[in-house]
Amino acid sequence: MIHGNFTQFSETTATDPFTHQNKKLLKVNLAYGPIKAQLGSMVAYQGDARFEHAGSGGMKKMLKSKLTGEGTPLMDVVGNGEVFLADLAKDIEIMYLESDMISVNGGNILAFSASIDWDIQRIGGGSAGMMAGGLFNVSLRGTGYVAVTTDGPPVVLDVASAPTFADAQAVVLWTAGVQMNIKTDVSMKTFIGKGSGESIQMAFGGQGWVMVQPSEGFSLNAGATAGGGGGGGLGGFLGG
Repeated sequence: MIHGNFTQFSETTATDPFTHQNKKLLKVNLAYGPIKAQLGSMVAYQGDARFEHAGSGGMKKMLKSKLTGEGTPLMDVVGNGEVFLADLAKDIEIMYLESDMISVNGGNILAFSASIDWDIQRIGGGSAGMMAGGLFNVSLRGTGYVAVTTDGPPVVLDVASAPTFADAQAVVLWTAGVQMNIKTDVSMKTFIGKGSGESIQMAFGGQGWVMVQPSEGFSLNAGATAGGGGGGGLGGFLGG
């Protein structure tokens, strides 16, 4: 006989396409259609789900992923049943796009509806962007569900309310209508190793929201990460 309160961990009865089993575990109902998910993020499923490498989304996107170093592969999840996804016990945030767009750090993407179109985009142009080593994000556009991971509970800032700045390694995503530029504060102290460590920042303006995680989890121009290549400074995505 087993004595224990298993009921507190019972599967949620919610039937939405994307729903929280808990803050660190995503439940996806495949009855609403296929999804794309981070390769290796499945922790359990019930029913007849199938998992296939999603590739790089065509020749143009394949070239972008190679040139930018984006390297976290996706998988197509199809079939029937319920799939549970997670990534290293990180917090999970769910949102629904309705003919809208967000720009996301590729390393923070957990899953999205197959109806959502994606592309790799360069962000932060000009000399400051070049000093940052070239930064790349993934744009997700259309109608459907998106789940992103954050290393701890995030904060969402309204960029229209005040000038807004964030560490590039902590930014998760921003919404359509937000303008982003790279802000640098480089002095002689930076070159002799006595700088603040905050020489490269993201400056946001316009109308919309930016989500920031309480962790500098993705180093600028870092090497390989757990999910793959270092992705031009903002995490990897869609390796061939």
